[in-house]
Amino acid sequence: MTKQKWVLGNWKMNGRLAANQALLSQLSQIQEHEHVAVGVAVPSVYISSALQAAAPTLVGAEDVSLYANDGAYTGEVSAAMLADVGAQFVLIGHSERRQYFAEDEAVLAQKYANAVAAGVLPVLCVGETLAEREAGQAEAVVAKQLNLLQAATLLKQTVLVAYEPVWAIGTGVVASIEQIAQMHAFIQQHVLSLLNNDASIRLLYGGSVNADNCAAIFAVEHVDGALVGGASLKYDSFAQIITAATDAAN
Repeated sequence: MTKQKWVLGNWKMNGRLAANQALLSQLSQIQEHEHVAVGVAVPSVYISSALQAAAPTLVGAEDVSLYANDGAYTGEVSAAMLADVGAQFVLIGHSERRQYFAEDEAVLAQKYANAVAAGVLPVLCVGETLAEREAGQAEAVVAKQLNLLQAATLLKQTVLVAYEPVWAIGTGVVASIEQIAQMHAFIQQHVLSLLNNDASIRLLYGGSVNADNCAAIFAVEHVDGALVGGASLKYDSFAQIITAATDAAN
């Protein structure tokens, strides 16, 4: 957990075996940097095959079940199952899960705790809508989303938070450097207050991150990397983002 910059891709509901293998094979050729962690969150059906092709890239899941124990939960994938196949991290609370599947803070707190208990690193996604930002509620909304960390069993592990303003996800709109800096500083302070100043925190920015804007984003204080959506599906753009993270970590 000593990495200075993290670059995590989120494939969302994309991918096929042949295309995945081709992309991951290229990523595996990128020279590993001691201060940069690179990973991809893939659909659960592709985790095992991705792990075979991606080393040393980390492979994670895009979601995890609310239910911790085996049982009659057709279609669900538990944190223990993710750990069993080798997933190293999992996204929790992505805005698309909140929006399309009505996941609230109680559900997400349980998912977070399940991941921690199974030894899978949770990446908590937070962010406000455009209406919430325009109403001056951005910090209050993000604080409420972060508060589940206080109830979760953290086991002294690193806390990874990805700030993704909902209005910038997949829209081509990127928050200004000032907006990113202000929110990341707020998140850093709020997480420390929740955990009694006893936490190792890594804060990622997400929301239309691409090869053209990533260097400026990585230079912002308290930005420890990026959660990358569409640009992580193409080798050239993702490799350029990884290179920018490496430059920022040097």
